[in-house]
Amino acid sequence: MTETNGSTPATPQEQTRSMPDWEKRFRAPRVSLPDWAEDAPHRSLFVSNATGTYELYAWDRETGEQRQVTDRANGTTDGVLAPDGEWIWWFDDKDGDEFGVWRRQPFHGGHGGHGGPDDEAAPGLAPSYPAGLALGRDGRTAVVGRSTDEDGSTIHLSVLGTDPVVIYRHRESAGVGDLSHDGSLIAIEHTEHGDAMHSALRVLRPDGTTVAELDDTKGGTVELGLEVLGFAPVEGDTRLLIGHQRGGRWEPLVWDVATGEETDLGLAAHLEGDLSAEWYPDGSALLVVHSFEARSELYRYTLGTRELERVETPKGSVSGATARPDGSVEYLWSSAAEPPVVRSTNGRVVLDPPGLKCPGSLPVEDVWVDGPGGRVHALVQRPAGVSGPYPTVFDIHGGPTWHDSDAFAAGPAAWLDHGYAVIRINYRGSTGYGRAWTDALKHRVGLIELEDIAAVREWAVTSGFADPARLILTGGSWGGYLTLLGLGTQPEAWTLGIAAVPVADYVTAYHDEMEALKAMDRTLLGGTPEEVPERFEASSPLTYVDAVKAPVYISAGVNDPRCPIRQVDNYVTRLQGRGAVHEVYRYDAGHGSLVVDERIKQVRLELDFAERHLPS
Repeated sequence: MTETNGSTPATPQEQTRSMPDWEKRFRAPRVSLPDWAEDAPHRSLFVSNATGTYELYAWDRETGEQRQVTDRANGTTDGVLAPDGEWIWWFDDKDGDEFGVWRRQPFHGGHGGHGGPDDEAAPGLAPSYPAGLALGRDGRTAVVGRSTDEDGSTIHLSVLGTDPVVIYRHRESAGVGDLSHDGSLIAIEHTEHGDAMHSALRVLRPDGTTVAELDDTKGGTVELGLEVLGFAPVEGDTRLLIGHQRGGRWEPLVWDVATGEETDLGLAAHLEGDLSAEWYPDGSALLVVHSFEARSELYRYTLGTRELERVETPKGSVSGATARPDGSVEYLWSSAAEPPVVRSTNGRVVLDPPGLKCPGSLPVEDVWVDGPGGRVHALVQRPAGVSGPYPTVFDIHGGPTWHDSDAFAAGPAAWLDHGYAVIRINYRGSTGYGRAWTDALKHRVGLIELEDIAAVREWAVTSGFADPARLILTGGSWGGYLTLLGLGTQPEAWTLGIAAVPVADYVTAYHDEMEALKAMDRTLLGGTPEEVPERFEASSPLTYVDAVKAPVYISAGVNDPRCPIRQVDNYVTRLQGRGAVHEVYRYDAGHGSLVVDERIKQVRLELDFAERHLPS
């Protein structure tokens, strides 16, 4: 209990006033972009941390009622609202292990209106890792994707009151893309060709027979990926909006799966960078998301006239957007300096949760550095009120097929509040800089990214921005992996390392991780540990653990299916054996935590570790 003097407990207001800004950023209530039911657009589903744990919430826009749907110790974020708005499906795993079943409850609540626990939504399907879900408008039909080590990828047609039927099966990764408006067509993404980084598309009837196929991985020396963006939201319409990489980056096109006609939108002539899109509700236009150099913006593209019109948003990042039936657009926006907010083009804030308001942070500067594979983009933030050279945190993103952007992040903001500069790097393998940049990450996995990180480190030190005696390498997931690999392969470069949920022993990680990630590793490294042992050895942090000189902090979830705990323990045992300075924190969750108190605890431990081990 926090107290203001020796005996009187502090009020909540006093506790809030005394709380540091970095902690407020985690505790302040946040909301996701609300999803809405196509046939009942006044009914929405969103995620919020209002209770201190990220959970699903139902929102009736007509009455204003908001109701918490799920309530689990480790939180819930995977949920889907049925097109008719009558049911909410949510994925039920155990303590963050991502292995479980779909459950459902009525929009206005089950079990006396109080929500779950709920019955299984697709009885007869055993627990699995999820691989997509599409719900029919009839309220009875669902297309359920599953992944298990035993069966590989399976896709099932589940109709209420009947046993689920397998309509697709393959050892390689696959997943549900979308279900057409009338329920007669099912689009799936698959990697039967064995390249988990580039999907092909197949359209099936509900009985599993094939209607159409599109595969850009065949017939060329360069494999190209495709993705399902959604069927046209019109009865009887056979147009499927897809994403492709034929021009060296992601672009949308319209594919009529009945006739085979492909309609290129011609957007590449107007906009650089990656493009994605979704349908406007009447099917006459597309809402285009344009991502370029770590920022994003919105456009409306009218299909009949091919007119492209800017949808005004502030400079920063749009992390989600949807077109509403009235023609307005709702979007989740933030920048590095300004916290996220759900806005509408009609000029209002869509959702403004009550309670503690999130403090802002500091803007990013763009830095471009020449690296061995081309120019590397880094986002740089410097602490307020002090001059360099700064103690500097190199905060490395996960994925690896992801990228850092000019978006709000509470973790980097906490470092800034404590006087550190922060540098985030979109190394080769990152998305948003063209297909070649992303696809460069093969065979020399980890070592390629670290070359780009080293180039930015060299700029930071030689420019006088960063203090070479106070450099922290840190990251989570793939960023945690690169942290441990960097400490071993570049031992003189870093003062200390902080790795969250990392790959630490690549061979053991491969054997223990979920099947979809095994497929990705086979693609990245060109085979299994038995087939290409030299590549796994060269890319594994465990190989270089005896060279690590910097103090190491590692945090890991004991139920993590992506970076399993056994391989972390193997690495830690090696550190212990040579008496290396290290600390380990294990927590009862999966690949990260959805509990605010737990996340704050982890950041506090990381800040404390840096304070104790970094030279002053």
